[in-house]
Amino acid sequence: MMVDPESEQNPSGWTCGWWQVARKVPSPNYDERPQGCHPELIVLHNISLPPQDFTSDAVERFFTNRLAPDQHPYFAAIADMRVSAHFFVRRDGSIMQFVDCDKRAWHAGVSEWRGRSSCNDFSIGIEIEGSDYQDFERAQYESVLELIREISARYSISGIAGHEHIAPGRKTDPGPHWDWDWLRSRLNLSAVCWPI
Repeated sequence: MMVDPESEQNPSGWTCGWWQVARKVPSPNYDERPQGCHPELIVLHNISLPPQDFTSDAVERFFTNRLAPDQHPYFAAIADMRVSAHFFVRRDGSIMQFVDCDKRAWHAGVSEWRGRSSCNDFSIGIEIEGSDYQDFERAQYESVLELIREISARYSISGIAGHEHIAPGRKTDPGPHWDWDWLRSRLNLSAVCWPI
């Protein structure tokens, strides 16, 4: 993975809630976390725009409100939505960051984790380029693993879940092709941190 030269100036690799290894692409779609709320949960998603197309920069444009509705029939239905995630991991493992992790990104929607609602308030969202119908790339697993380790070293993370776990019946991602066992085996986390 390419390392941003700025990270060499900051030994921790972070500037406030920005991880300097990721390519910074600021999104306007965020707000402040509620008072007293800090990142405790990491939520994994999958996304591709158009669906199952991994060749464009449409996700980047979507999270920065620059998606043209006339460029694809699917875009017409979503171009006015205002959403974001903290991170996006592309098929080659490269990572973009859209929102400062100290801020609240708009990725989870109506959601609940362990009896606590409004997961955006206390979570960090990682979008992984993919779909419910295709395997993810090894480079993506390695990048997500590194990213989770970095986030966990900075914040008091007590849970890792998929969008499907915090919004069951409404969301299905990251889906059946995401290998939870692979990730779990490489992170030294208590069983209570993982979805049942």
